[in-house]
Amino acid sequence: MSKHLTMEVISDVLDILEKTYPDAKAELNYTTPYELLIATILSAQCTDVRVNKTTEVLFQNYNTPEKMVTLSIDELGDIIKSCGFYNSKSKNILSTSQILINQYNSEVPKSMLELTKLPGVGRKTANVVLSNAFDIPSIAVDTHVFRVSNRIGIANAINVEETEKQLRRRIDRNRWSKSHHILIFHGRRICKSRSPRCDICPVNSYCLHYKKEAKNV
Repeated sequence: MSKHLTMEVISDVLDILEKTYPDAKAELNYTTPYELLIATILSAQCTDVRVNKTTEVLFQNYNTPEKMVTLSIDELGDIIKSCGFYNSKSKNILSTSQILINQYNSEVPKSMLELTKLPGVGRKTANVVLSNAFDIPSIAVDTHVFRVSNRIGIANAINVEETEKQLRRRIDRNRWSKSHHILIFHGRRICKSRSPRCDICPVNSYCLHYKKEAKNV
């Protein structure tokens, strides 16, 4: 059995998933690139639902770099505590906010290189910001995208970095951002981590994981 699907089949799979999740979009709440950047930093090892509850409070008074840096690490930590890893996230958010003020006129940069130099910002966070805040084609590989794309056979990689590289090669650039969202939606609703609902999956006839499981029955 092939280790990954052909680009033609991948396109068919994405067509089906787009029709299955026509409303797929970012589920973090934000109104500015800065708010999205902070929300995405908070989302590490945390659910979007929890982040949204936290930022609803945080952004009432601290929704710009200038306002954010008026907080101490402990004060910010108290607000974002429920998101987990609040000490390191507080330090990163305050450091990033100060860098934006000092080096970028308080604006969020629009390049992968500049974004990933910011404390607490890896490729996943940078891709989320580029795609959603600036409409720059990007594929952010989180746990859902990693799991779903490798299960189905869109990718065949052992880590997120290689998965991103393969997705960028095998998916048309104009579909990168949309594909990120539909793969996340599919991972949350059907292709779940522990108990994937393969019986109702709209792409099970293409899925390499499903074919392998069926063959072993």
